[in-house]
Amino acid sequence: MKIFEEYQLGNIALKNRIVMAPMTRSRAVDNIPNELMAEYYGQRANAGLIITEGTSPSPNGLGYPRIPGVFNKAQVEGWKKVTSAVHEKGGKIFLQIMHTGRVSHPLNMPEGAVIIAPSAVPLDGEMYTDQEGLKSYPRAKVMTPVDVKDAIKEYIAAAKNSIEAGFDGVELHGANGYLIEQFLNPGTNMRNDEYGGNIENRCRFAIEVAKGVALEIGGNKTAIRLSPYGANSGMTPKYDSVKETYVYLAQQLAKIGLVYIHLVDHSSMGNPEVPQEIKNNISRAFGGTMILSGGLNFELANEIIERGQGDLVAFARKYLANPDLVYRFKNEIELNEPILETFYTPGEKGYTDYPVATEKHQTA
Repeated sequence: MKIFEEYQLGNIALKNRIVMAPMTRSRAVDNIPNELMAEYYGQRANAGLIITEGTSPSPNGLGYPRIPGVFNKAQVEGWKKVTSAVHEKGGKIFLQIMHTGRVSHPLNMPEGAVIIAPSAVPLDGEMYTDQEGLKSYPRAKVMTPVDVKDAIKEYIAAAKNSIEAGFDGVELHGANGYLIEQFLNPGTNMRNDEYGGNIENRCRFAIEVAKGVALEIGGNKTAIRLSPYGANSGMTPKYDSVKETYVYLAQQLAKIGLVYIHLVDHSSMGNPEVPQEIKNNISRAFGGTMILSGGLNFELANEIIERGQGDLVAFARKYLANPDLVYRFKNEIELNEPILETFYTPGEKGYTDYPVATEKHQTA
């Protein structure tokens, strides 16, 4: 099966086409990666490619409790433990850079950090904080032109730090309703300057971030995740120019030379389905490696690869609960079910203690 074959991703040889998707796990105490995280990612180095959980490029981007950053020395040193654990087992790993923008709360951020967004569009609902439980989302500060340029610089610096920490590349998080998508989507971008209004302006922030990062670390180490039709974090999933927006963006990212687009379809979580036509149009416009993800099982993933609809396929919860996912797929072994109540809790429970099928077979 092609899904188990090697794949050349830029300058990196992947041992299979199976990707561990990025998943927030909230185990980075004080926002610093640690030994427990190194163990977790090392356990899953059988993937062709691991994409880490969303990692903030600055204090302003730390929206959730206990998510990691990559903007100071302690964080870089912590990530070195993770990359070493993965590389020692022959794995490849990209760091996902995630600035949460308006999806944040001050209790989850260090002193002096500010919640920022393209526009002051309120976000309904509540966010969990360790200190006081669920709290309503505050209104974000509108980014000034200086704030926009500073944020772009933070992404670039974070990418540089990621390479210093030993990562094989970075994935820019342009999905799930976070900062980059807040610029892309007209429901959250009400600006009347060069970063708002028409398609070209709304895509400008994403393009400038991607271009800056690619110039710093190389396009062959720079990628992006996108979620057209996504409704996460208060996004408007369907708007008049959604198709044209993402095709235009893919064309511009191709010119920059990004190594892949990671396209996620969140319809399995209740969002509108991304039509196959749109996936095909984005793929043609980009012309490079496409990772597809979103509620896939092995059969669907294998069909995507065999039909040439995508080059790589990503699994999230299945990898969360099955460190040996590739082995289980190859040998048609039943999968562990993920334990929802431990998705974001501190400690090893529901994190590094999922049973491994190979161990069962060896002792049987």
